[in-house]
Amino acid sequence: MFEILFLGTSASAPSAKRGLSAQIITHNEYRFLIDCGEGTQRQILQAGVGFRHLTRILLTHGHLDHILGLGGLVSTFMRWEAIDQLEIFGGRGTLDRVRALIDDVVLRGNQTPMPLYFREIKPGIFFDAEDFTITAFPVTHRGPDCLGYIFEGKERRPFLSEKADGLGVPFGPERRDLVAGKAITLSNGKRVTPDDVLGPVEKGIKLVVVGDVGRTDNLLEFCKDADALVIESTYLEEEAEMAHQFSHLTAKQGAELAVQANVKKLILTHISRRYRGRDVLKEAQSIHPNAVVARDFDVYQIKRNE
Repeated sequence: MFEILFLGTSASAPSAKRGLSAQIITHNEYRFLIDCGEGTQRQILQAGVGFRHLTRILLTHGHLDHILGLGGLVSTFMRWEAIDQLEIFGGRGTLDRVRALIDDVVLRGNQTPMPLYFREIKPGIFFDAEDFTITAFPVTHRGPDCLGYIFEGKERRPFLSEKADGLGVPFGPERRDLVAGKAITLSNGKRVTPDDVLGPVEKGIKLVVVGDVGRTDNLLEFCKDADALVIESTYLEEEAEMAHQFSHLTAKQGAELAVQANVKKLILTHISRRYRGRDVLKEAQSIHPNAVVARDFDVYQIKRNE
């Protein structure tokens, strides 16, 4: 399961009810902050999740409404919050801008109390944990090095307890070995193989996160069959020309992508102050019925077979 906490859902500038772009994605003990708009650290405190284990930040691109909160966050880590290390991931151009912000404005010749790493990433898998991966892919927006991210559980074969019980497999290391793909021999001499107790292969959960983006035709392969897609919806279709001019999407365009890619759940964010959330939702749901418009502090759990 992946869980998404929206900390900021406004486009370009904050509104009275929406902060600037930031989300926390959680999977087991892992936590990732995606983008860090101005005021993100206050949103973290307001949400009651704290800073513990918030040591990895993934950036979609280098525009200020997505990175300016990093200055305050790093400053807070230097003075109040103890973390083991901080890793900031992004494209080269994005990291150059962030490095200038932190080195020239925040640090000014000082050192951080924790190791600080700038991790330049390119399209492809860049994070590989035991049961999930994170893949970066290119996104078209204003400027270079814009990225989207795929969080994807690894394929697995479910353990069929009833079959193991019927074969007399005891609880303990024997079952662990079978799950790991190793055959075992029971105390009565009977050999049990993984195929005896494991079900068919199941695909892992797939969550796709896209920041600011101006076109969708080159996103289809990355979003295909996703359990959930988080994507911007800065404009409504009535202002599609303006959306194109500034390399953003309308709610209709995001919903059409979700339908074409067979996305199960569509979550729209990056909402302009000029629109009401219900109008954005109406436009999206006319095309993709399982669409929602995220609000600050909304939490979504992306589960298997959702």
